[in-house]
Amino acid sequence: MSNASENAKVKSVVLVHGGFVDGSGWEGVYRLLKKDGYEVIVAQNPTTSLADDVAVTRRAIASAAGDVILVGHSYGGAVITESGTDPKVAGLVYITAFAPDRGESVATLIANPQPGDPVPPIVPPVDGFLFLDRSKFAASFAADVQPDLAAFMGDSQVPWGLAALEGKVSEPAWRVKPSWYLVATEDKMIPPAAQRAMAGRAEAVTTEAAGSHAIYVSNPGAVADLIKQAAVGTHKG
Repeated sequence: MSNASENAKVKSVVLVHGGFVDGSGWEGVYRLLKKDGYEVIVAQNPTTSLADDVAVTRRAIASAAGDVILVGHSYGGAVITESGTDPKVAGLVYITAFAPDRGESVATLIANPQPGDPVPPIVPPVDGFLFLDRSKFAASFAADVQPDLAAFMGDSQVPWGLAALEGKVSEPAWRVKPSWYLVATEDKMIPPAAQRAMAGRAEAVTTEAAGSHAIYVSNPGAVADLIKQAAVGTHKG
C-alpha cells in the first residue's frame, strides 16, 4: 500500500456513472485508486429512475469497509447529491456533473440553455428512454477518447430513463458535506459555464482540466488526483 491511502482520512471510494454509459468507463480511475491502496466500488446503476439509482448507490455505500468518498459523473452527480446524505459519506466529488439543489432535477437544470451552448444530440424518447445519436456520440460525449473506444461507447449505450432525468432531489448532500468539482473545459454535453455555476453554488473545491464530457475515461489521472485530494482533505464533522 502506498503513502497515498495511508495519508488519507477516507480509504473507500464509490464511483457512480452517468447516463448513456455503465460503470466500465471508470476502469482507468479504478486502477489508479486501487494501485494507491484505496478500496474502490463501482456502482452499476440501471439509470431507470433517480430512486432506483439512489437505492443501488446506497447499497454500494453500505458495502464499503468504512467511510466513503462518493464520486459522480454527469447524471451521476444527481445520484450522489441525493444519496450522499448517507452517514457513511465523508465527501462528494463531482466530475463534470450535475449538482441539483432541493427540488431540482437534471431536466430542470438543462431546460434553459444559453445562446451558443452546444446541444447534446439526444434522439426523441422511445418507451420512456433516451439515447444519443450514435453517429454524433463521439463528437459530443467523448471527443478526446480513442476513436475505437468512443465508437464502442456510442454503440453500447445504456438507455437513460426519463424518470432518471426528471427525478427531483429532496435534500442535497452538498449542503451538508464537503464537495470537490472537476470542470471539463471542452465539454459539449454540460457547458463549462454551467459546471462552474453548480460548483460555485455547492461551494466545492474546484479544479479545471482540458477534456471532453468523458474526461473520466480520457484523463483518469486528473480524476483520480481530485478523488485522492478529497480523501486526504475531508473529515466528518
